[in-house]
Amino acid sequence: MSNTNLKYQFARLNMAEKLIVVNVLVFLVVRLLTFLLQMQPWALERWFELPKGFLDFITQPWSIVTYSFLHGTFWHIFFNMLLLYYAARIFFNYFGSRRFINVYFLGVISGGALFLLAYNIFPAFYNSQSPLIGASAGVMAVLIYVCTYIPQQEVRLFFFNIKLWYIGAFLVLLDLVMIPLDNPGGRIAHLGGALLGYFYARQSHEGKDLGAGFSKLLDQLGGLFEKKKAPMKTVYRKQRKGSAGPIDYDRETRQRKIDGILDKISKSGYDSLSKSEKDFLFKAGNDQD
Repeated sequence: MSNTNLKYQFARLNMAEKLIVVNVLVFLVVRLLTFLLQMQPWALERWFELPKGFLDFITQPWSIVTYSFLHGTFWHIFFNMLLLYYAARIFFNYFGSRRFINVYFLGVISGGALFLLAYNIFPAFYNSQSPLIGASAGVMAVLIYVCTYIPQQEVRLFFFNIKLWYIGAFLVLLDLVMIPLDNPGGRIAHLGGALLGYFYARQSHEGKDLGAGFSKLLDQLGGLFEKKKAPMKTVYRKQRKGSAGPIDYDRETRQRKIDGILDKISKSGYDSLSKSEKDFLFKAGNDQD
């Protein structure tokens, strides 16, 4: 499969599917490098995992986000990504990618922040040296968001239907009960993500966007790396009698070409396109973002 085809297929994924792909790739790359270099995974991950100490965190503040892309075992990443996939399917029935990004990454940050607070306030955690890794806080934020926003909606679970709020309540109670027994840092991070998802959904019911400021911050950061596009050249001709206004020939010709390529895909499939047609379609999709 060509590089252009891979880019096109990736661009067609929704934001949750893109996150799943990135998480899986990071997991595989870390495992491959540790095998080739004959080292333990923590030797690579320590710069990106979230440490429990505030002083350590200050030296690597990016870890409040990057920890969510690291996973310890196959089952760790498998269940996180599976739950993210199904929660996101419900989420995208009501909201778009921008809201999803806000909920997911604010959940990651909230889970990490609660982890730091708990490990530096409560004596029960003083002797633990475990850093935080995993996407669970972001996944919980998305799941609890939909469970709070549409609590009465039923989903199929094995052989019976169950309301979303039952699922959300069960997972939150499970984390509370398991804190003293297993993976306390991860459980606390789950609760941080769940709290974010709950309050975000409550604000959404009131017509407010809790993540509006976060969206602006992402836009500003994205603007630092965005290439400025040259202004589109527009060609005019004399206005015909009775016409609404001048015609933009460049835009009209470009759209006709896009329509022709899409028609070809619908009849013969994407693989029937030539390389130039694939490149043109991919570039056209980027220009419209």
